[in-house]
Amino acid sequence: MYDNVLIATDGSDEAEGCIEHGLDVAEAVGARVHVLYVVETKANYILTVGLTDDELRSYREYGKEVVSEVVDRVSERGLSGEGAIRTGRPAEEIVDYAAENDADLVVMGKQGHGAVERHLGSTSEKVIRMIDAPVTVVAGPQWTS
Repeated sequence: MYDNVLIATDGSDEAEGCIEHGLDVAEAVGARVHVLYVVETKANYILTVGLTDDELRSYREYGKEVVSEVVDRVSERGLSGEGAIRTGRPAEEIVDYAAENDADLVVMGKQGHGAVERHLGSTSEKVIRMIDAPVTVVAGPQWTS
């Protein structure tokens, strides 16, 4: 059914439910897991004015920590997987990564912690409109086991 499951996470507490759900689905069908974190840099010039190279490095380091932790959980379940960090507009990067890696399913949270999502529409809504693969949107941490 699914060979490649993409879990898109921003590392927020709200994303924990989507991580668990994505891992559960992948485990049930024996799928390879892809974990993606996107460093948002182009969503809105107001949010990025004055963003230094050190701050961008800090966001990338945070993303690496998030991805590494989830990839460790993938291994603990006996699954194969890999992680990636991208930089850009989250919805576009998720859709591009899914296409490049033949994702059969994208699992993501309902809303992350970005201010832009609250004002311009959520990343998950944009991904749903832009992608050809199925998308499962998980609401909140209540899904954790």
